Amino acid sequence: MGQFIFVPIIFFGLIILISSFFVVKQQTAVIIERFGKFHSIRQSGLHLKIPLIDKIAGRLSLKIQQLDVIVETKTLDDVFVRLKVSVQYRVLSQKVYDAFYKLDYPHEQITSYVFDVVRAEVPKMKLDDVFVKKDDIALAVKAELNDAMLEYGFDIIKTLVTDIDPDAQVKAAMNRINAAEREKTAAQYEGDAARILIVEKAKAEAESKRLQGQGIADQRREIARGLEESVEVLNRVGINSQEASALIVVTQHYDTLQSLGEETNSNLILLPNAPQAGSNMLNEMVASFTASNQIGEAMKEAKNKKKEDK
Repeated sequence: MGQFIFVPIIFFGLIILISSFFVVKQQTAVIIERFGKFHSIRQSGLHLKIPLIDKIAGRLSLKIQQLDVIVETKTLDDVFVRLKVSVQYRVLSQKVYDAFYKLDYPHEQITSYVFDVVRAEVPKMKLDDVFVKKDDIALAVKAELNDAMLEYGFDIIKTLVTDIDPDAQVKAAMNRINAAEREKTAAQYEGDAARILIVEKAKAEAESKRLQGQGIADQRREIARGLEESVEVLNRVGINSQEASALIVVTQHYDTLQSLGEETNSNLILLPNAPQAGSNMLNEMVASFTASNQIGEAMKEAKNKKKEDK
């Protein structure tokens, strides 16, 4: 009967003995209290506490932690904007006591300081400056938090402004402005391209006209040379220059009629076109050439006489 009494006692003692041992993980600090009063801080490893006397009051992580704070505020140009500020912090291993006993809600404390700094800095800036100077805002938050939280055993590693979100209507307006600027730039490029095409087309047309004129001039030069040779041939057989010129013109007239006759689908009518038209044309041209020469000779004699009188 006595043996059965000792079994529960031994079992209860083993449980108490086992519960006296505890393990602290890496990068963790455990606060031990004895009868409700702070006793010690235990770091990573296997530890022993007095059963029923010592108790684990709490555990603090010594790892770097991150707290994201979203702050809504107004800029200098009266635009409401939401900023997401990420605060990276850790508990100092040598100040675990302060972090555990001096500050009950560290997240709320950090959030309050972030709100205070952001709402003091952003209203001094225009919306565009908020995007450009977000690092300045982060540095201001870090400086304020370091001064305030170091007393409570917290070290602020880094603060980052990870998101800037203006009001939806403001974002839509900014997108429209950006799109308008891009359309303006595209229109300028298109205008420049069209102007270049016009200039190059004009240059090409000018060059074409120049070459065409040069070709016509060469053609007429060759025609004149041919006519000159024809007149010289006719002069050798006793036909003077006026008659030769008239004969050449009449010959070209009949050549033209012949070429028109070869075109069966031609609708061209040459006026006048009587059988005696060639003879009349020849007589009229000879008479006009003769009269022209006489007038030229008379003007030449009058000019010479005027010079002699002087």
